[in-house]
Amino acid sequence: MTVSREVELEGHIIDSGMMGACFGIIMDLGGSFTVEAFDIGRHKDEESYARLLVEADDEAALQTIVHELHQNGANPADPKDVSLQPAPADQVVPEGFYSTTNHPTFVRYEGEWLDVEHMEMDCAVVVEDGPDGPRAYTKVLNAVEEGDRIVTGDTGIKVEPPSRPRDTGGAFGFMRGGVSSERPSETTIENIATAIRETKREGGTVLAVCGPAVIHTGAREDLARLVREGYVDMLSAGNGFAVHDIERDLYGTSLGMDTESLDHPRHGHKHHIYAISEVIREGSIAAAVEAGTVESGVMYECVVNDRPFVLAGSIRDDGPLPDTITDAVEAQNAIREQAHEADMVLMLSTLLHSVAVGNCLPSTTRVVCVDINPATVTQLLDRGSAQAVGMVTDVGTFVPMLADKLIEGAPGT
Repeated sequence: MTVSREVELEGHIIDSGMMGACFGIIMDLGGSFTVEAFDIGRHKDEESYARLLVEADDEAALQTIVHELHQNGANPADPKDVSLQPAPADQVVPEGFYSTTNHPTFVRYEGEWLDVEHMEMDCAVVVEDGPDGPRAYTKVLNAVEEGDRIVTGDTGIKVEPPSRPRDTGGAFGFMRGGVSSERPSETTIENIATAIRETKREGGTVLAVCGPAVIHTGAREDLARLVREGYVDMLSAGNGFAVHDIERDLYGTSLGMDTESLDHPRHGHKHHIYAISEVIREGSIAAAVEAGTVESGVMYECVVNDRPFVLAGSIRDDGPLPDTITDAVEAQNAIREQAHEADMVLMLSTLLHSVAVGNCLPSTTRVVCVDINPATVTQLLDRGSAQAVGMVTDVGTFVPMLADKLIEGAPGT
């Protein structure tokens, strides 16, 4: 005897591949389906709708299938209110709690759909009643408090993966093309510059996630220009990025090498630890700037232009700089705060920090990922942003070209 459940798919389900993906999930997990209704959007701006009857051999198998379908945007045809269970202790969630995707999510509470705030993947969802009415929001596990009402199961939850309509025009239309090292760099960078300008015109915030390669490859001055001119609003990086940026200011080297002549000055290998020592002596990067010790570079521009930055530490850091957050959970929380504020993210040659930021981003955030390693770009974009573009190229070429497009190509320049 089989069991069944009706699910619905809405949106640009054909163009996005959602329908085909759902068919594949059902068959791969040993189920079967019948298409009970299918209304196809016949114009570029029209959405489609499908209702499927999903069947499986038993309730456990059906629940597995429905759960996987739900993660891909298929929702029950007969929604009920969400199931809530209290957290039994701090940092402890009820068994069977709902683990979020990074897609826009809604929970049904007392007959109404609540938009889940601060959307990111791998979190619990908390529902609470407040003076302004009920609200739902995500919490990482280490932030869960005893008594929090946690969403469990899949009932009363609606996930809406961002659609990919046939019309890919507009400033962000190109940001659906995936990864390519064959795409003309000039055109792609112009498109990225246009997307940044549009983000700024909309009052949005641009976050740059940077690795030390930005300094090593000679792109430091151009990234500093983007910070100074207001095209980069926030910075997320590691201890190494800031150290080598400051080393370049103090000694003209990055990791002991002159980035212009490519020479290795005598005792240049000591420059990075000397740079750390000078900042520690002053007490912070801001204090070093105020004292005139640091007079140029990306960190300098962040300080003098009041651009917030997060430096997250690692086990291999030298020093570290006083500004580097060495507590991993504290660093995650600081990164999470930036990610929730960002409307567009530039990931520049850093896999680990980009993954950390990417884990906190909703799938609707615009993402540009640049790295010389194709595997890095693919891994980052596969984390689920619907508006993303990847470039397999040298960041030392990309950043100067982007700065030229944005600054020298801006109206009135």
